[in-house]
Amino acid sequence: MKTQPIDRYAKDLDPEVYASIHQTSNRRVLQREGSLFGDYPHANRLRHWAGELKRHTISHIDKYLEQAVTAMESRGVEVHFASEAESARRQILEILKSHKVDRICKSKSMVTEEIDLRRYLEKHGIETWESDLGEFVVQLDDDHPSHIVTPIIHKNRFQIARTFRDHGLGDYTEDPENLTQQARKFLREKYLSSIGTMTGANFVSAESGRIVVVTNEGNSRFGLAGAKVHIAVVGIEKLVPRDEDLALYLNLLARSSTGQHLTIYTEFIVGPRPENQPEGPENMHVIFIDNGRSETLASDCRDALNCIRCGACLNVCPVFRQASGHAYRHTYPGPIGAVLAPNLVGKEGFAELADLPKASSLCGACNEVCPVDIPIPDLLLRLRNRGKEEGAPGSKIASPPMGAWATLASSPTAWKMALKGGHLMNVIPHGMIPVPALRTWLEDRTLPDWQGGSFRRWLRNRKQK
Repeated sequence: MKTQPIDRYAKDLDPEVYASIHQTSNRRVLQREGSLFGDYPHANRLRHWAGELKRHTISHIDKYLEQAVTAMESRGVEVHFASEAESARRQILEILKSHKVDRICKSKSMVTEEIDLRRYLEKHGIETWESDLGEFVVQLDDDHPSHIVTPIIHKNRFQIARTFRDHGLGDYTEDPENLTQQARKFLREKYLSSIGTMTGANFVSAESGRIVVVTNEGNSRFGLAGAKVHIAVVGIEKLVPRDEDLALYLNLLARSSTGQHLTIYTEFIVGPRPENQPEGPENMHVIFIDNGRSETLASDCRDALNCIRCGACLNVCPVFRQASGHAYRHTYPGPIGAVLAPNLVGKEGFAELADLPKASSLCGACNEVCPVDIPIPDLLLRLRNRGKEEGAPGSKIASPPMGAWATLASSPTAWKMALKGGHLMNVIPHGMIPVPALRTWLEDRTLPDWQGGSFRRWLRNRKQK
């Protein structure tokens, strides 16, 4: 019985990384619970409503995409389409060169991470700076984000302090406020000397063509204020039908991701600045990216496209907490990543990530916290089945055989004997376990102490009383 790549990665995870992930994810789970259900006693109704609306939008994405493009172009936005990553990178580079942009400050965008844009632009002579504090740290460390919302959930302030010191941002300090000031001072000059800026989009209203960008640092707004050219890189699934729908999603997004009532900065961008506006980009381009989304839409995992990138499923997932986002080997980690990643990479890349759907306990917590009610456990099972049918290498990683369990559970006498002997699992060394497959499985796993075997006795004594 072999172990999965995520198991092997988790086995050697740095204790500092493990502690950072656990502390932050635990805090976020508690904040979400208080913020969402404290304000909305029937919050699950909102989740179901948001999910139904998203499913409707994705099912009619051609209609809403056409509507959004028409609205954008009427406001002076130049709209482009990219079927895959290389096309998107090439178009973005051409736009920047046509406007003679040689330096940009960009805000956080998972889709630009997905197409590895920053490294591509730097390779072609465009100085590119991440202005989100977490993404900035990732850039300095030549690292990758390990969380959809919190890019450096795997780092603590001591590691960040060493990074800033080593890159000459200032003296070593462990004070978060001082570290923020060091980054602010460094990035301020980059903002002021950049004529190009780049954002993603949390939502796009098909009705008005408005692009919605949410941040907690104001970096997107700062970048837009001084730039002459704005490029928004957007996945086609970010559409919502109407402006009024944004109220629902913005309330659910903030509460689900960070436990806030609303993100500190929420921007509604309708196009390049008009003549009477003193600041803002004179040119605005929107790149709508497919990159595997159409194939996902045509699959039985289309519900994954409803994701609004809140990261709640990552925070609550026991596998993510054990292994970290880097163990998933893709831009999108955690439960939603285990569904999105194998779909977005296409048929050619599916085999390499077919193990991800098996990296789940199927506990269902991811579905319970999802603000758009994505049935993630069901989608994981569909992908497991797909991997088995296609013979993908990752799908051949064995699970414990269930035949013996079925025999044991269907025989009362055998079941009673197993319960009585269960305590032996606490004292028998793994090397002496008589089942070879179980010995191999336990090399990378630690079982909790056996505490069962007393229920029947308790029930019998209760009846006698």
